[in-house]
Amino acid sequence: MSASKRVLVVGCGFAGATMARLLAEQVDYRVLLIDRRSHLAGNAYDYRDQNGITIHKYGSHIFHTKSRRVWQFISRFTNFNTYQHRVVAMVDGIEVPVPFNLESLRLCFPPTLADRLERQLLERFDYGVQVPVLDFMQCQDTDLRFLAQFVHDKIFRDYTSKQWGTPPEKTDAAVTARVPVRISRDSRYFTDPYQGIPSLGYTETVRRMIEHPNIELRLGTDYAEVRSEANSFSHIFYSGSIDEYFNYQLGELPYRSERIELEEYAFPYYQSRAVVNFPSDYDFTRIHEYKYYLNEQCPYTVIAKEYPEAFCRGKNERFYPIASESAGALYKAYTDLAQASPQLHFLGRLGDYRYYNMDDAIARAMQLFDELNHELMS
Repeated sequence: MSASKRVLVVGCGFAGATMARLLAEQVDYRVLLIDRRSHLAGNAYDYRDQNGITIHKYGSHIFHTKSRRVWQFISRFTNFNTYQHRVVAMVDGIEVPVPFNLESLRLCFPPTLADRLERQLLERFDYGVQVPVLDFMQCQDTDLRFLAQFVHDKIFRDYTSKQWGTPPEKTDAAVTARVPVRISRDSRYFTDPYQGIPSLGYTETVRRMIEHPNIELRLGTDYAEVRSEANSFSHIFYSGSIDEYFNYQLGELPYRSERIELEEYAFPYYQSRAVVNFPSDYDFTRIHEYKYYLNEQCPYTVIAKEYPEAFCRGKNERFYPIASESAGALYKAYTDLAQASPQLHFLGRLGDYRYYNMDDAIARAMQLFDELNHELMS
């Protein structure tokens, strides 16, 4: 087969699977799709256990997006339920909705104080806005500074330190902006118009996504095993770590990882909802109870305790790029190296070194495909 119609896609998470499907379906390319792991779907991989509970191996994944295009694309391969994620944090032994909002306020403070704080919040901010907690702490009003300090100390500070291994003041603003105070009574964790859990699970959704006669899948296959064939592909789409691709010749990009520990119990439910955060207590950050997502009924339940840890090559998986000025400069240096190979394209959370949600990974693959569409069609 002509190399002009043959491409390699490395990584079978949502970025790689989306790109493979678009190449195979829309421009009739022959796609070799590889992944070093023995399973599909990257960190979104899930499976049914012996009790019929769908386990998210790498921690909870809730699909949500503002993009109608992304929603329509993924909905071709699965139906979604109408699950809307609601998270609580244990604050002084009380389950408090997060992001912290006006309902949280009333759970944490006596009614008279809560009334006063709510009035001042609504005088200071428009209803419905989200204020990053570190910005909120800049308020000059004494009562609002008190509230901001409470939220910072009880919900934000210790959780952030556990999650990222650094104190909040040394954590990049792109991360802290994801932890807002919400000036409303909306207790949903995500407010996107499209959200839910795929009824078939994420693994089966990805399997259907790549089910196409033009796509050849090879699991348990590292890029090093096919690197010698690179010249036989007109394009390479690489969703692995960009520093690994270049054999770390400029240095190693920093990541955080997670250790997920499963526990099974012989009773129907362990906690009040799918995810409970523990900002200040214990070494884990949160407990997941998976059967809530698809409302799976059985007399047993499985929980997962999530322990953040440093990423170490060969020991664990990359989960989250660590945003910093030095990491950004190193990533830029790697993208400069990539300019020498115009047929090489990086995408996905690891390839782009960006904190993508699942919908972001799909949208990024779509964007890259659109940018290359004229070249691919020629």
